[in-house]
Amino acid sequence: MTTVVGGVYAERCIEPFWDDVYGSGGRAAAAICGELPDVKLVTYRARALGDGIENLKAAYGLAISGPEADADISFEYVHSLADPRITPRPDAIPRLPELEVDDDTVLRFGMMEGGARVRARRAVYDPQSAFDPRPFAENGSSVEELALILNRLEARRLTGADEPAVMLDRLLGERVADVVVLKMGAKGLLVGDREERGTASAYKSDIVWKIGSGDVFSAAFTLFWAIEGRPPSEAADLSSRATSFYCGTRSLPFPAAHDLRREIAEPVAAGEGRIYLAAPFFNLAERWLVDEIRAQLLLMGVEVFSPLHDVGPGPADFVAPRDLEGLDRCQSVLAVLNGGDAGTIFEVGYAVARGIPVVVLAQNVRSEDLKMPVGSGCRIVEDMVSAIYHAVWSLG
Repeated sequence: MTTVVGGVYAERCIEPFWDDVYGSGGRAAAAICGELPDVKLVTYRARALGDGIENLKAAYGLAISGPEADADISFEYVHSLADPRITPRPDAIPRLPELEVDDDTVLRFGMMEGGARVRARRAVYDPQSAFDPRPFAENGSSVEELALILNRLEARRLTGADEPAVMLDRLLGERVADVVVLKMGAKGLLVGDREERGTASAYKSDIVWKIGSGDVFSAAFTLFWAIEGRPPSEAADLSSRATSFYCGTRSLPFPAAHDLRREIAEPVAAGEGRIYLAAPFFNLAERWLVDEIRAQLLLMGVEVFSPLHDVGPGPADFVAPRDLEGLDRCQSVLAVLNGGDAGTIFEVGYAVARGIPVVVLAQNVRSEDLKMPVGSGCRIVEDMVSAIYHAVWSLG
């Protein structure tokens, strides 16, 4: 049988709206239940989340067990790329006794309120802690074959290395794991075992919903590698497709492998270049939005030209030439058309005339006012996170 061990928490997001009970454990179990009829979820069952846990049972047919707990942990997001506000503060969450899990196949996540001691034939471990990822075997867990799924921050913490290939070499060479999947954002995945190394792509989706995307990837890899026995690179590719399906639909469980291959087909091509951030910045809300978009792009390693930050306010004969000079040096435009600012509309038209791809963030904008951007080939997006990703992808 298959056991998922991980947290079940309340999740709330302002934009796009989300208010539900999942957490890594709940979401991963829900993600694979379509292909596996006997999924067990072991977690700390917060009394205050009892209704949400019962909903998970009923909606996905899960067998959920574990000790009851007083901690009512919630994650609150402004948007799906934002760092969440965690309540209670992580340092105020009581540490509970470790869970004991013994099964043929186990997917283990790091948890806020405790840990899990695992015994399994095959296990997949996602520590989910950029600042303090704990080694799988540190607490006495034992497994015949282990796959480790990490982002670059986690891998850096575990290995002390900066280069992805070196990270993989150290993790595999020191027998920390038998398989390692290193997630590198738009650059895809680096995958390796003791015999070979390979890569896998990330895949695009029309809408990009990021909360829980890593949970779904780990669940999919558990299905495709640990249970179905596919080679690591193939399992990682299918897991990327499953993640794209989830990001674009927020739907669980994800489809079977043959459907994923048919439905999810456009890989992300890692590109280089600079994005021009066209947006009004005449009040606090507009300035916050520009700051947030720019910050998220920079975190992705993308160069940004922002008129607010790189030119600033001033008279027309000072601002306009410098803004347009900056636009000429960019390979893509992300334009915020909320409010119909004349300067932003001009910049969109200028970019279209120069053949520069344009992604438009348009919220509460009349369709009539979008006729020219739509008709000239701009991509119209209704939420900030999707706009950010499509702007980055347009560089490829």
